Amino acid sequence: MIAAILGAAVGLVLGLTGAGGSILAVPLLMAGLGWTLPEAAPVALLAVCAATTFGTVAAWDVTHVRYRAALLMALGAVVTAPLGLLAAQRWPLPLLTSLFTAVLVLVALRMIVQARRAPAEAAIVRASVAGDELPAGGPLVRLNERGRIRWTGPALATVAGIGAATGFLAGLLGVGGGFVIVPALRAASELSIHSVVATSLMAIALISGVAVVGALVQGVQLHWLQSLPFVAGALGGMVAGRRLAPRIAGPRLQQGFAGLMLLAAAALAARTAGLF
Repeated sequence: MIAAILGAAVGLVLGLTGAGGSILAVPLLMAGLGWTLPEAAPVALLAVCAATTFGTVAAWDVTHVRYRAALLMALGAVVTAPLGLLAAQRWPLPLLTSLFTAVLVLVALRMIVQARRAPAEAAIVRASVAGDELPAGGPLVRLNERGRIRWTGPALATVAGIGAATGFLAGLLGVGGGFVIVPALRAASELSIHSVVATSLMAIALISGVAVVGALVQGVQLHWLQSLPFVAGALGGMVAGRRLAPRIAGPRLQQGFAGLMLLAAAALAARTAGLF
């Protein structure tokens, strides 16, 4: 029951915020079930994979998912996710927890800044990607006259590099990586924010799946009795979050989510320091 409730909370956050919400899955599992980070990471990724797969299917009818870009990011992750898993097995647990805490703080601060500087964009970075188009970003990944990506050398290297960085973090810390994919694609490409969010959902689903398979291949044991209810809860929460998302202002939603991440970071820091 606890696992299902925690999964529903993760799915709700994913449904409301879209890419990036999965980062709370690991601290929730650690706090709610008493797991260590290496125990929580593959279960969190399994739930994120299921929820973002659902989000990808739903977003496919709303905007154009750049599936070639998502597949290329997943191929980059195939190389680096096992390296992240290997590092997670060898690095000291306090170091891993401290790294995760630092990631939480950095992502939270970025979301607070974005909510203030780009409130219109904050309203779109969620699993429901309907709305007005926003201006495109940088020049490394350009579009042709038909709106498709021009697969030049810089475009291939950029997209694959984003996937490789995300894959390593997925293996190391058990995070989906939307907080990497969305700002990186936004900054480097001419894709609209809608395409960036929808494509990131597919990429997260694929990269999370790659990391879970890699963990199983390396002999990591999943707590299946808790994993399946957690995944089911995440799917239910994702559905509810998508329905609630259009009713909640983007900047306020991001600021609230950032506050939750800062609280989670403080709890992890206290736990690492042995305060509880």
